[in-house]
Amino acid sequence: MSRIDLDKYSKYSKPGPRYTSYPTALEFSEAFTYDEYLGYLDTSTNQISLYIHLPFCRSACYFCGCNVVFTSKEEKLSSYIEYLKKEIDILATHLDTTREVIQFHFGGGTPTFYKAFELDEIVSYVKSKFPNWSQEAEISCEIDPRFFNEEQMKVFQKHGFNRISFGVQDFDPKVQQEIHRIQPFDLTKEAVDLARRYGIESINVDLIYGLPYQTFESFKKTLEMAYQLDPDRLAVFNYAHVPWLKKTMRKFDETTLPSPDIKLAIFSHTIEFFESHGYKMVGMDHFAKPEDELFTAIEKGELHRNFQGYTTKGGANLVGIGLTSIGEGIGYYAQNTKDMSQYEKALDAEKLPFERGINLNDDDMIRQAVIMELMANFSIDIKRVEAERNIIFREYFADAMEALLEFVEGDLVTITEDKISVSDTGTLLIRNIAMPFDAYMSKYGGNKKSFSKTV
Repeated sequence: MSRIDLDKYSKYSKPGPRYTSYPTALEFSEAFTYDEYLGYLDTSTNQISLYIHLPFCRSACYFCGCNVVFTSKEEKLSSYIEYLKKEIDILATHLDTTREVIQFHFGGGTPTFYKAFELDEIVSYVKSKFPNWSQEAEISCEIDPRFFNEEQMKVFQKHGFNRISFGVQDFDPKVQQEIHRIQPFDLTKEAVDLARRYGIESINVDLIYGLPYQTFESFKKTLEMAYQLDPDRLAVFNYAHVPWLKKTMRKFDETTLPSPDIKLAIFSHTIEFFESHGYKMVGMDHFAKPEDELFTAIEKGELHRNFQGYTTKGGANLVGIGLTSIGEGIGYYAQNTKDMSQYEKALDAEKLPFERGINLNDDDMIRQAVIMELMANFSIDIKRVEAERNIIFREYFADAMEALLEFVEGDLVTITEDKISVSDTGTLLIRNIAMPFDAYMSKYGGNKKSFSKTV
C-alpha cells in the first residue's frame, strides 16, 4: 500500500455503520411481528447456519460492546443451558431440522466460561435436534485464552470443531490494565498451541486498534507478537467507542484514545505489516493466508459478510439461539430479547424469545446486495446488479453516484461503465464509501450518537 495522506483521511472520521447487516440493527423494530418471523422459519428451505450466544463473563473488559452478563454463579450458567434447550425444542417445531447445517458458532460473552461437560451437553443437544451436518461444515468458537483448558479442547475435538478465534486485542501491559483485561503473551501462546495440538487448522486472532494508551509504536509490537502465534486469519477491528451505549466505556479518559490520524497510521502499518509477512487483506478488517478459503470465495464473488464477520457460508438461513441473538434469512432479520427475565418468560410460555426485527422491502434487498458486495469485495459489478435486480444502476442510485464523486476525485474510487472499484487506500474508508448507498443514513445526519466513528 502506498503512503497515505493522513490529514486528508482524518476529515472522514464521522459516525457510520459497520454494515454487518443492511438495514442496520437500528432499523429493527417490533413492527416485524412474531408471526411474520415464524412464517419465515416455517417456509425457509435454505441450508442452516446456527449461532448460539453464551452471554456470561466473570468480569468486564471495558472496551467490549457485546451483550454480556457478569456473574460468578454456576447456577446461572446451568439454568441458561436448560433455557437454550427449550428454545431449541420450540425452534424444532417451526423449522425443518433435517436441513443441512453448514455452520455452527459459539459466541459470547465468554463461551469457555462454561465447563467442558456443559459445552458437551449443549452441542450434543443441538446435534440431537439438527442431525444433518455437512462434511464441510464450519464449526467454531470464540475463546478468551484466560478461560480455556484441555478438557474443553477435547470436547471441541469430539464435536468436529475446526475453527477457533482467540481474543487478544492488545499485548501492551499498560493498555491491558486500562481495558481491564490482563492477558500475557505466554498465556495466549499456550492456548493457541493447545488448539494446534488437537488438530485445529484454522486459528483466528482478534486485535483492536484505537484503545486507550495505544501508540503507533506500541501497536507495532503487538502486531509482531501476534505474528509469532502464526494465526491463519486475523481480525483487526477499529475500536467502537460508544459510551452512551456501554457504561464500562465511560471508565476511559477520552484524552488517552489515539486520534484519527494515529489510528489511520496504525491501520495503514497493519496492512503493510501483514502483507509483507504473507497475509492478504480480506474485506475491511480481516487478514488471511493466501491458501485460506476466503480467497477462493473472493475470486468467485462469493465472499459474504454477516454478524460473525466475513464468511464463505453465505446464503444459509442464519438461526440465532440464545439471549440477544440475531437471525437472518432472505428478506428478514430477527433478534431475540436482550433481557434475561424476558428471555426466560417467553420460553416458559412456550414461545421463542423473539423481540424485534425487520421485513426487507425490494429497495432494502437491492441496497443490501450492493452494500454487502462493496464491503466484502471492495467493488460493485454494475452489470451483474442490473441483471439480477432489474434496475438501471445509474438511475436507481443517482444520489449515491453523485456522492461518490468526492471519493473519485480523491483517487479512492474508480467508476467505469461496468464497475465501481475501491483503491487500496480507499479500503481504509470503505464504511464511508458504502454509506451513500444507505437509504436510512439521512435520518441520522444530526445524531452523532447513532454509530461509532469510521476512522
